[in-house]
Amino acid sequence: MTTIVALDTQAGVNAEIRSTRLLFLIVGFGVAAWAPLVPFVAARAGLDAAALGGLLLCLGIGSLVAMPVAGVLAGRWGARTVLAACVATVCAALAILSTSGTVPVLALALLGLGAGLGGLDCLMNLQAVAVERRSGRPMMSGFHGLYSLGCIGGAAGVAALLGLGLTPALATLAVVAGILAAFVGALPGLLSVEPGGGPAFAVPRGPVLGIGLLCFVVFLTEGAALDWSAVFLVRERGFDLAQAGLGYAAFSLTMTVGRLTGDALVRRIGRARIVVFGGLTAAAGLCVVTLVPGWPAALLGYALVGAGCANIVPVLFTMAARQGAMPERLAIPAVTTLGYAGVLTGPAAIGFLAHATGLTTAFLVIALLLVGVALGGRRIDFRTG
Repeated sequence: MTTIVALDTQAGVNAEIRSTRLLFLIVGFGVAAWAPLVPFVAARAGLDAAALGGLLLCLGIGSLVAMPVAGVLAGRWGARTVLAACVATVCAALAILSTSGTVPVLALALLGLGAGLGGLDCLMNLQAVAVERRSGRPMMSGFHGLYSLGCIGGAAGVAALLGLGLTPALATLAVVAGILAAFVGALPGLLSVEPGGGPAFAVPRGPVLGIGLLCFVVFLTEGAALDWSAVFLVRERGFDLAQAGLGYAAFSLTMTVGRLTGDALVRRIGRARIVVFGGLTAAAGLCVVTLVPGWPAALLGYALVGAGCANIVPVLFTMAARQGAMPERLAIPAVTTLGYAGVLTGPAAIGFLAHATGLTTAFLVIALLLVGVALGGRRIDFRTG
């Protein structure tokens, strides 16, 4: 079984914590740096909506290919080597995306960006569960909160640079420089991964499958908030186009605050209640969004969804590392892959369902799935490990 080798001194532990935080920030910055580039890429390459949608699939394909094998590659070649390769791939892909207008080149760059971010995502969570275990206290929510801060800071930073008149290439270069500087700062506390036997990837089973399915629903909910909140507020609540992003802003704000304060909440009420109350809170928020008229209710509802979802996934990653049915190096990538599949397939599924029944019904179906998350949370053995 693959194990993670850590330092023994308090200074070493502090370095590990700092490095883990930087890894989460790096991934957040990498994800956020791509979003402002999308309209530039579409204009430069002359893509219509359908062609752009097809191109964007490359990002998800790259991630889904890299996620399941990240752990075993780190065990074979060393975590630092694989992390450095992932960071280099992300930076190179962003640089290409900020300058190229050729569709095949853009497709390859998006595959690389997805693979780099997917590998980083798996390895940062492997490091996070090891650091949390060594510290003896909940830390996973705080780590994921730094990912959320990275997303907010990266998107705002790139938008600000573009607003100041920088070209997409120069704005992206600034982000790349920040990512590289953060990775250099993370190097002293990166953990080593010892090789382990068994396959590079295994189909999730037992508690890992259950945890992965719960993650799938929560990530699906996050994808619905990202891709469909603005559409719902414009079509169903009469928001102006300029105000349509307020729903996702409310969701993101409460999710970020919830994660940054989540470790204390986990210590106070326990991991099981986090999943149960979080699922019920998020479900209630979607019910408020869809069933209560008026814009204040819509914003309150999305804020509740963000608060409810905030700490479920961090807690589930901790439990994936503690279960005994699968090695940690296989369980974390499996859960990550299942969760990310929710982000990729969920919004499209919502679109098909909304076309047949309406957005209100589609959102209520998600609310029902979130109630299932709460019920599933009661069945996980949180005493494991």
